[in-house]
Amino acid sequence: MSAAYAKSLYPAENCFMLDVHELEGPDVSFYLASLDAIAVGTAALVCKDGAAAELKAMFVHPDARGSGVAGALLGRVETDARDRGVDEIVLETGTLHTMARQLYRKHGYREIPLFGQYIGEQFSVCMAKNIH
Repeated sequence: MSAAYAKSLYPAENCFMLDVHELEGPDVSFYLASLDAIAVGTAALVCKDGAAAELKAMFVHPDARGSGVAGALLGRVETDARDRGVDEIVLETGTLHTMARQLYRKHGYREIPLFGQYIGEQFSVCMAKNIH
């Protein structure tokens, strides 16, 4: 559902989703949130080096938004990252994801210059949070 949502907002070449194979990678931790045994949210943490990790695949089903699922997912991801010695979590979201950017700001994320594969992308907004 998250891929369909992103593709409804942005051109396909501007959607930076991880595919199933990438989500199964050794450097990826995948998180699933459920309410009443129904999956309502996801997140992934990609740890490629010891100092920083990237938050990917963050999505909460529209019916569960406003219920605290996103904050709980972020809290779990940040705790796990801190336990792994990560100092900073970075992420990319879209210019049209206003609610997502508000959520991240509420939880202490700040906008940063575009990085990595997002450099030069007109629809990308990058954010980061120091967790140590």
